[in-house]
This record gives sequence, structure tokens and C-alpha cells, in this order.
Amino acid sequence: MGGRGASSGLSENKNPYGSQYHTILEHENVKFVKANSRNSESLFETMTEGRVYVTVGGNDLLKITYYDEQNKRKKQIDLNHPHKGIKPHVHHGYNHNENDNSKGATGLLPKEKKMVEKVERIWYNHINKKQ
Repeated sequence: MGGRGASSGLSENKNPYGSQYHTILEHENVKFVKANSRNSESLFETMTEGRVYVTVGGNDLLKITYYDEQNKRKKQIDLNHPHKGIKPHVHHGYNHNENDNSKGATGLLPKEKKMVEKVERIWYNHINKKQ
């Protein structure tokens, strides 16, 4: 899990793959990760086919990131802030919004809503067990 170019072993900033995030929880193809520092690069690529990453900050779910057949980011669901009044919302493309429509981010499709519900259920069950 890492920044742009990380599936080749190093990010553009020369950070080794897997050095910027650590895994908190894994369930099926979904991996919950937390950044190791505030300066961690975004998750642009993965080495695991079909992987979905959920980025966590504290106990908050921040975003869900999906990857294409080349294991490069294809879309991201932002959970913790609105975009033009839409929360949660989806950005499309490798770069944050390169394939968004002319209005920018979109609302969630039914399949994306189900993923958000699944991720929330897994996460809140996890943190409630720890208490």
C-alpha cells in the first residue's frame, strides 16, 4: 500500500511500498489502514488484486479507495467531509478528480452505498469490541 508508483516498489518520493501506512484490520478484500505520519502520500496503487482500502483517522472512517485491473486507483469515496453539499461523495480517477463529471464529485451509487454500510458495520463492530 503506498503512494504513486508504489506497486513498483518505491513511490515518486522514494518511499518504500508499505512504509507510509499500517494495517489496523483486514476483512475479506477490505483492508483498514492508518497513515504513519501526516506527511504520508495518498494511496495511489496496490500490489493486491481486488483490494479495497479504508483509510482511518483515530476512530473515524475517512475514505474508501478502489483500484482498477492494473492496481491503480480508480475512485475514492470521501466519507468525512462534504463536496458541494454531498456527503459522502465519490471522486473518479487516478488523480483525485480527473474523471469526475463537470460538477465534480458525485453521490453514491447503490453498490457504493452498500460498501459504505459494510465498511461501517465492520469498523464499528471492531472498535466496540476493543472497549
